[in-house]
Amino acid sequence: MNSPAEKAKIVLEVLREESTLNEIATNYGVSPQLISRWKVEFIENMPAVFDKKNTEVKQLKKDHSAEKEDLINQIGQLTVDLTWLKKKQEQVLEIRKRRNL
Repeated sequence: MNSPAEKAKIVLEVLREESTLNEIATNYGVSPQLISRWKVEFIENMPAVFDKKNTEVKQLKKDHSAEKEDLINQIGQLTVDLTWLKKKQEQVLEIRKRRNL
């Protein structure tokens, strides 16, 4: 799987038109059809590069999502810990109860 940086590099090479699409595809071991799709996607999304507001919103959403996932994981771990402590408390109370009999 090609990273976004690799895809961008390949598409830029196609846009320079210094080599044919087939030559570039052969050099990178990627099908010409796939490179053509990347090129179309690249061209369609070029305005987003200049839309800083959109980029900032996407970054904030990404950060928020990561923070939310981390908090959900922490809640899950705390729930497990609490359940374990409650069981241990019940066991300790049961042992103390048996000793007092």
